[in-house]
Amino acid sequence: MIKLKIKTGDTVRVITGDHKGSEGKIVRVLREKNKAIVEGVNIISKHVKPSATNPQGGIVKKEAPIHISNLAIVDPKTNDTTKVAIQRNENGKNVRVSKKSNQVL
Repeated sequence: MIKLKIKTGDTVRVITGDHKGSEGKIVRVLREKNKAIVEGVNIISKHVKPSATNPQGGIVKKEAPIHISNLAIVDPKTNDTTKVAIQRNENGKNVRVSKKSNQVL
């Protein structure tokens, strides 16, 4: 398992694949599969059987996971994709820093 530089709540842009150019916030990170679920991106139609909670059943639209290598973090200052560096701040804590604007993410 690799060290991930994205977290829940980050704004990301899809850089490759069918949904290239789409942006959204990360809802959930699946560390064991190196995938993330991004809000409003990679929506699939899932057939759901009727149950006690959903007696009607039917087709439900939901977000599917996207591999992390297909995502890039959006820099809040420049509104463009950026790489992430990990640096130590003055308190001795590691923080994520944008390589384009040198701002803490």
